[in-house]
Amino acid sequence: MPVSPARAAAFDILLRVDRQSAWTDELLHSRMLDPLSPADRALTTELVMGVLRWRSRLDAVLAPLSRQALAKLDAEVLLALRLAVYQLGFLDRVPVHAAVDESVELTKRAGKRFAAPFVNAVLRRLAKNAGSLKPAAQPPGDASELAEQFAHPPWLVERWAGRFGLETATLLCQFDQRPPQAVLRVDDPAVESDLTAAGIKLTPGVLVSTARRVVSGDVTVTPVFASGRVHFQDEASQLVALLVGGGRRILDCCAAPGGKCAAIATRHPEALVIATDLHPHRARLLRLQVRASNVRVMAADATCLPFAGGFDAVLADVPCTGTGTLARNPEIKWRLRPQDLPDLHARQVAILSAALAQVTAGGRVIYSTCSLEPEEDEQVVEEVLAQRKDVRLIDCGPELARLRADGLLVWSDVDSLLRGLYLRTLPGVHPCDGFFAAILERGRL
Repeated sequence: MPVSPARAAAFDILLRVDRQSAWTDELLHSRMLDPLSPADRALTTELVMGVLRWRSRLDAVLAPLSRQALAKLDAEVLLALRLAVYQLGFLDRVPVHAAVDESVELTKRAGKRFAAPFVNAVLRRLAKNAGSLKPAAQPPGDASELAEQFAHPPWLVERWAGRFGLETATLLCQFDQRPPQAVLRVDDPAVESDLTAAGIKLTPGVLVSTARRVVSGDVTVTPVFASGRVHFQDEASQLVALLVGGGRRILDCCAAPGGKCAAIATRHPEALVIATDLHPHRARLLRLQVRASNVRVMAADATCLPFAGGFDAVLADVPCTGTGTLARNPEIKWRLRPQDLPDLHARQVAILSAALAQVTAGGRVIYSTCSLEPEEDEQVVEEVLAQRKDVRLIDCGPELARLRADGLLVWSDVDSLLRGLYLRTLPGVHPCDGFFAAILERGRL
């Protein structure tokens, strides 16, 4: 039997994610899906994201049914099995025979014809007792049970439970397993009118006034999106950009893909905004994303910037683990290791130190990550502050209060956005990705 276009596309994307460490967000918005109908694109996305979100739970079902250890199976064979288990355990409208038969065909299509009988036998055994794999309604008793129920690495959940408490860790894991609502940054009322006229249904943001949440419709096929007049950007990311003050010269030293840079340039049209990224190809993509006339883009290493300073404000939105974005990037869960954190911490310290060297006396650096891990957040700031006696940490509370008074921050519980002097959003606690931000001010001479 032929393999459906949606399942074939999902299989190919997942294989690239596994073998090439590709990113699902890029592949699901690439030309790979152009031949698919809207319905097939939706199913492809469901299958890709579902398998990645629930991978450990799928493997726990497969392990006792396989006579071979899952780690010894060819990647194509294990992937075909995971796709079938996800459909049988999480999708109510997929017939059993379709899930089983097409996974067998996917195995053959991938050049693993010898394994087709094995895949068929495993899935037939599963189909006899197929039932829902969705987590139980009762709350988990401890971090280990939470990790098992909601398919997260135990080491990561244990960290969250120890730092935020089991109840908040549960909210984090639950949020990660649900498809996040698409969010736009809309700076111009005419853009919203044009999107509505194109059949896009929107609702206001719940964190910042510049946000619009997409209820229905495909924004990417509209002329508004094609012209670069609207951008997808999580509400917490928009909030971080709002913390960047004005001035004549602003630096965004880790700017790609460009959402925050575009927001800064729009809010401060009188400023010259310099946007840099380490990799030339990402700098080129950044230029395509950010079309504001007051932005200059270049490739540069954020740890040794080729400038003589003199910036009134600097945004250092540093490369990080991304553990605050697992709802959008579930592959991160299965790539990240605890030993990755020290190397990232060292680079983040270097970037923040370099950013402080670029800001004028009295100017501010906004340090931010989309990580929930202290090694990338508070500990970076504290280490740099210990080295720099001319820099002080600014309380984010009054800054958020000002944004609230100006109507830019619409979230009423400002205190919930703070952990000490820092900005901290938590997925599940807040309706957005997990972001951290600190404001550092360089002393006047």
